[in-house]
Amino acid sequence: MSTETQSRADRSGAGAMTPRPFRVIQRHQETHDTWTLYLAPAVGTEPLLRHRAGQFTMVYAFGVGEVPLSLAGGAGSSGGACPTTGTAPALEPAPPRTEPAADGRTLVHTVRAVGPVTEAICASRPGDVLGVRGPFGRGWPLDPDRLAGADLVLVAGGLGLAPLRPAVEYVLSRRQEYGDVALLVGGRTPLDLLYHDELAAWARGGDIQVLVTVDAADAGWTGDVGVVTALLPRTRFDPARTVAFTCGPEIMMRLTAQALVERGVRASAVHLSMERNMHCGVGHCGRCQLGPLMLCQDGPVADFGRLGPLLSVREL
Repeated sequence: MSTETQSRADRSGAGAMTPRPFRVIQRHQETHDTWTLYLAPAVGTEPLLRHRAGQFTMVYAFGVGEVPLSLAGGAGSSGGACPTTGTAPALEPAPPRTEPAADGRTLVHTVRAVGPVTEAICASRPGDVLGVRGPFGRGWPLDPDRLAGADLVLVAGGLGLAPLRPAVEYVLSRRQEYGDVALLVGGRTPLDLLYHDELAAWARGGDIQVLVTVDAADAGWTGDVGVVTALLPRTRFDPARTVAFTCGPEIMMRLTAQALVERGVRASAVHLSMERNMHCGVGHCGRCQLGPLMLCQDGPVADFGRLGPLLSVREL
């Protein structure tokens, strides 16, 4: 069996259903309930197949359970780190981030503690072992030939910034290949925003437009207050050549996509990252089915031309 054929078999066959042991090598607290974990293959464990921005893995807390987690980047990727000039969003101070050296083997996951499994994962300390399956699904369409010269609009709500983070890093590393690039970020409160240090660095560099808003401000917040879609009128882009990525609560993504289409962006050029109870990751169990789509295989990233009619059907 060729290496390519073996890779496909591992992705969808028995090998895809067996968690591989990965050791937590580092953790960084993002908010009061959200952590970024850096995982490396345990001794004797083969690394996962090459992963792409926007894909996900199934992460297993032994004795507790398993959940799908989006990949939040490759450890050590500078992502086109920006110089410290210009104006940054008004963000609360955050602890400095130090990432492990890039080696092509480390996985990065940003996890919010919302139930027993994610609480157990967030509680993992360096040296602890978690099980990992994947990577699964279709990621962001970052083909350089397809995006050459395009304006890019990336819209994140809450934890939805995590799957978009590696896309931002990729775009910044090839910034000269694109037109205008905008990142719009919404959060519940200033204290719930992810990656404070990186948001500020991206904005200071001036290579992309960064706009941040929150639903509810505190006394120290001097930025925007309101829904993230309210930032779109201030965003620079040519609808005829725009490609958009969005990730966050489903209603936020739907309203974002509709607003972009109303501005003249093609529905097929607006890409959403969907989550629908991923379980097996290989399209067998049907728990993530959305109409004709199995989102663990046909997604999680799919375009609004396909998703729009499905999202308009109540309780689908």
